[in-house]
Amino acid sequence: MNNENEIVEDLKNWKELIKPYATPEVKLARKEVWKTVLPFVLLFIAAAIIYEFTFWGAIGVCFLAGLFLTRVFIIQHDCGHQSFFPDRTKNDRTGFIMSLMTCIPYKYWARSHNHHHAHQGQLDTRTIGDVTLLTVREYNELSTWGKLKYRIYRSLPVMFVLGPIYYIFIHNRFPFIKFNGWDKERKALTRTNLYLLLFFAVLGLLLGLPHLDIWYGFKKLTVLYVPILMTFAFTAIWFFYMQHQHDPNYKAWKQDWQFVLAAIKGSSYYKLPKIFNFFTGNIGYHHIHHLAPKVPFYKLEKCSKENPIFQKYVTTITLLSSMKYAFYTLWDEENYKMITFRQLKKIPVKA
Repeated sequence: MNNENEIVEDLKNWKELIKPYATPEVKLARKEVWKTVLPFVLLFIAAAIIYEFTFWGAIGVCFLAGLFLTRVFIIQHDCGHQSFFPDRTKNDRTGFIMSLMTCIPYKYWARSHNHHHAHQGQLDTRTIGDVTLLTVREYNELSTWGKLKYRIYRSLPVMFVLGPIYYIFIHNRFPFIKFNGWDKERKALTRTNLYLLLFFAVLGLLLGLPHLDIWYGFKKLTVLYVPILMTFAFTAIWFFYMQHQHDPNYKAWKQDWQFVLAAIKGSSYYKLPKIFNFFTGNIGYHHIHHLAPKVPFYKLEKCSKENPIFQKYVTTITLLSSMKYAFYTLWDEENYKMITFRQLKKIPVKA
């Protein structure tokens, strides 16, 4: 608790420190669009050409295109925060165009993600925009069947293999969020699905034109675009997931929850090689992003370097160290930490 008080005191002027960077710029935003969308489109065209000669060569190009699609999604993500362009209209139009490539519904996803930002680390609210996380007490109170379901859900094959497939083709295709006040977002999701059908119908027809074979075009589209989507989905889920599963961490019930602590201790700094920072749109600076989502991704690195105070208390993780966090599945309220199922065995069950 003393450490938490120190963090809050040290960062009491965080809004002043952040303010110079929470300024989207049209020139910089357009530059990011060009160096993201253009390579993605060219790589897809290259994969379509190479496919006529070698299947595996095309799949290799699709893998690289999937990494660029991850960056396309980061642009969409920032547009949803209204932080990519200074203008709402530009953000919404750009975000929608990006959503046709990512297959992630712009308005619907943006609202659920903003809900995640407003409640991240809050134990009272774990229903929207987050991976389900149980406390040790909640897990121990489950039936045998309930525990088995949770273990299956939090297993690596489900989280990182089936999870990306489910996320793209089911989770973001149906309006599972039934809360009041979400009517516009649910309707927007339906419209997005229709636009996606039209978009990929045209793309499939274009791919089939050289062979005068419509079905060949749709087969080719499926073979090429599904690997692109899965590369993007796995990459995005891995990096977003790891940024909140680390230890030390911060979780609290609403009455004790503090925004600054949730951002700085409940999110991590993923120290990545420059090439990964490029493809993930600097999402590794996740603590700063949660502290101030109005800072566009193209200013996160600068904000971090010029304000070392933000690095003082955050949990820093690397690609190697983050591997173990894939196994962190429960929040231990007693010891205030994330734990694995194996560590759970060492905790005595209270009567």
